[in-house]
Amino acid sequence: MTEDNDTTEETETGERGERIAKFLSRAGISSRRDAEAMIEAGRVRMNNEPVTHPAVFVKPGDMVLVDGKLVSEPDRTRLWRYHKPEGLVTTHKDPEGRPTVFDKLPPGLPRVISIGRLDLTSEGLLLLTNDGTLARKLELPATGWLRRYRVRVHGGVAPEKIKRLAEGLAVDGIKYGPIEAAIDSVQRSNTWMSMSLREGKNRELRRVMEALALPVTRLIRVAYGPFQLGTLPRSCAEEVNGKILREQVPGLG
Repeated sequence: MTEDNDTTEETETGERGERIAKFLSRAGISSRRDAEAMIEAGRVRMNNEPVTHPAVFVKPGDMVLVDGKLVSEPDRTRLWRYHKPEGLVTTHKDPEGRPTVFDKLPPGLPRVISIGRLDLTSEGLLLLTNDGTLARKLELPATGWLRRYRVRVHGGVAPEKIKRLAEGLAVDGIKYGPIEAAIDSVQRSNTWMSMSLREGKNRELRRVMEALALPVTRLIRVAYGPFQLGTLPRSCAEEVNGKILREQVPGLG
């Protein structure tokens, strides 16, 4: 969906309501794209009628259901820092039956979605939000937020490999952008590094380091843009102050 279409939606909100995909996104049900897929699959109803296309507007008082469950009016946009432990997948439902982040969240959180992902064996900072539109915005490379990691690799890291990371490299036909890397410490056959990137393709650091014959044995995300893991205990979540969130995300309503 283009920015022009979004602008039109906002202009029309007062008269015609809000497009249903955006409504579901703001309610934390899914991203807009996933909401459209839900509509195509016949999972969405409004006022006891099936929703058959995304060009439907939700007005105050309309009753929207997904999979037979009532969707509450969207809350204000909220953001949480969560310290993901290893051993959890970042998905709402895993086809292999593995435990998920959302199965193990602390009690008291509303329905949330993740901003980006961390794979099964990765740990550290995972941002959670109740607003799918915010999630999509902060995941985009155009946002330009740096994602910082502490990474332990098996082997010694030669200077030429750090240079290759800084230049970007291709692995199995996939082009990866520049990665900032520095050696923090060497412990016998392992090396701890600080690494930063802006895009974050699927399993990017693991694939790139494997290509350099430096398999990753531990990966911890310590920052996502201005938000840091800090001393947040493992498996705990902490809400970001609303004022700080608005300061860090310009244009947030």
